[in-house]
Amino acid sequence: MTPPTSDRARMPISGLLRPRLVATDLDGTLLHSDGSLSARTGEALRSAEHNGIHIVFVTARPPRWLDPLADAVSGHGTIIGANGAFDYDVVTRLVTASYPLSRDLVDELVADLRAALPGIGFSAELADGVHIEPNYPELHPQWVPKGLVPAPMEALPRAAVVGKLLARTEELPTDEVIPRVAEIVGDRGLVQHSGTGGLAEISAVGVTKASGLQRWCAAHDIGPGELWAFGDMPNDLPMLAWAGVGFAVANAHPDVLAAADRVCRSNDDDGVAEVLEQLYRPSS
Repeated sequence: MTPPTSDRARMPISGLLRPRLVATDLDGTLLHSDGSLSARTGEALRSAEHNGIHIVFVTARPPRWLDPLADAVSGHGTIIGANGAFDYDVVTRLVTASYPLSRDLVDELVADLRAALPGIGFSAELADGVHIEPNYPELHPQWVPKGLVPAPMEALPRAAVVGKLLARTEELPTDEVIPRVAEIVGDRGLVQHSGTGGLAEISAVGVTKASGLQRWCAAHDIGPGELWAFGDMPNDLPMLAWAGVGFAVANAHPDVLAAADRVCRSNDDDGVAEVLEQLYRPSS
């Protein structure tokens, strides 16, 4: 039986096996609510790496949102983005591997969802940019490239590499959108939930943060027992379950708080940093 959240928040880490790798979500977990990386957290990441611990960011953010965070991993390494759909190299600022939806499946899902859900709009996160429909209710207009001309999904080039298909409508209650989209998509894709606003994020079958992290670990000969992972939303659950120790931040979704092995302070209280600091703090 999993101990209550309050007990897991008080558990010391001294009895845990020191990790070779720390994998962390970004928004709502590592970053403050305003999207910033605090000085304390930045220093904790650098110190952990200096002490021989690998740091990997595993995020729902697409490649176009990652450049501002490159310096947080000391200018090197890999970021697993778009819920596992893209591997992003920090040095070159390029996508090095893609695990996309097939272009035919994108067309099929768009047609079925458009027929079933009123007012639904779509956006596609690509390996080299984004495609947004005119009626897509954008949650993050600050990230829309300047000069981008919205166009229907039917105008998306055939060669586009679609890591995530985003679907959203404001004509249904937000808590109904994701279940309805998941019902229509069925086993053709994986519908994930990484934020608010009734945003359904559709990935290829088998593509999750956990699958991306497993690929990275296999390439570096790191087992799950040598890994600590941090997250806050349901799309983090497979990653937290696979890791040797899965941490939820205190502000996490209730499902994540219930499933995590440990609970740390919230993102705005630098919870991840506080845990990392204990790894290299000299014993008193």
